[in-house]
Amino acid sequence: VQLQASGGGLVQAGGSLRLSCAASGRAFNSYHMGWFRQAPGKVREFVGRITSGGSTDYADSVKGRFTISRDNAKNTVYLQMNSLKAEDTAVYYCVADKYYSGQYQPNYDYRGQGTLVTVSS
Repeated sequence: VQLQASGGGLVQAGGSLRLSCAASGRAFNSYHMGWFRQAPGKVREFVGRITSGGSTDYADSVKGRFTISRDNAKNTVYLQMNSLKAEDTAVYYCVADKYYSGQYQPNYDYRGQGTLVTVSS
């Protein structure tokens, strides 16, 4: 599985962005998909995930502001980010795994390149 994230950019605090992660390969609908982020000088952290069955989970820091969804017909997972804050500035990565759907990024078998989100205050 190859993952291609897109949609990052510069946005003002309070604004919104939608990230996309397009997956190649077969059986996309059988993969659990996740989003992680890494800010400069900080460790990579869990943002959220959506299971193959559509269940979602989010980090406390984004709960109520971010929403993950998936379109299996398009082999794409989305991260809708609203009410953005300066502390959301980071490189965002999407990940995929057929069996794991937790918050530890190294356990995911596949990871795409990141897309940079910059939130100006």
